[in-house]
Formats: sequence, structure tokens, C-alpha cells
Amino acid sequence: MSDPRDLDPKAVFDALKRGELLLIDVREPAEFANQRIHGALLYPLSTFDARAIPANPGRRIVFQCGSGKRSRMALDKFLAETGAEAAHMAGGIGAWKSAGLPCVSINPATGAVEDHGRY
Repeated sequence: MSDPRDLDPKAVFDALKRGELLLIDVREPAEFANQRIHGALLYPLSTFDARAIPANPGRRIVFQCGSGKRSRMALDKFLAETGAEAAHMAGGIGAWKSAGLPCVSINPATGAVEDHGRY
């Protein structure tokens, strides 16, 4: 039986488009600067404070990282410290990219920021 708090990237993408969730990226700033999901907020796990996450009753909180390991740790810490409902994106941004979903990235040839994830 799978954990209902483990969301697949397509479900996260669809919910982001509908404005139904707040995506929290728990990777480090350099990882976030290099490539990220449009609309994600950065709260690195290394300095994570669960109570600093902005609560919004109309939007579900979903954590994401590179592979799903750090986001699951952030989710567990968030649940333990706040008791608020939340989830995480299984497989992280790696699974997101494998699913062909758009990212904000830096063009290595020009240094320009390319945002292919506006929705």
C-alpha cells in the first residue's frame, strides 16, 4: 500500500496549475539556483524551520527535493512539529524532469534564466 502523502510529479504539476498547493523546495540554494520548479519556495533542509512555512488553508503544502529523500525528511519533521497536513513529491525534481515537466534553469551557454514552467 502506498503512502497518500507521496505524490507523483504529474499530480503536483496539475495542482500547481490550479493553485491548490504551495511547493516547498528543501534543496540547498545552489541547487535551487541551477534548476527549480516554477513557483517553488526555497526552505533548505539544512536550516529547516517547520514553523516558518507559510500556512494557507486553501493550499496544501508539498515538499520536494532532488530525489525525494530530503523532502520526506522535511515532511516528517513538519508533521511532527506542526501537526498540519502536508505531502511530498516522490522522486523529487529528478522524477519531475523524467516525466517531461518544465523547469526554470540557467542556460549554460548564455547564463540566461529560462523559465519554461509558467502556468
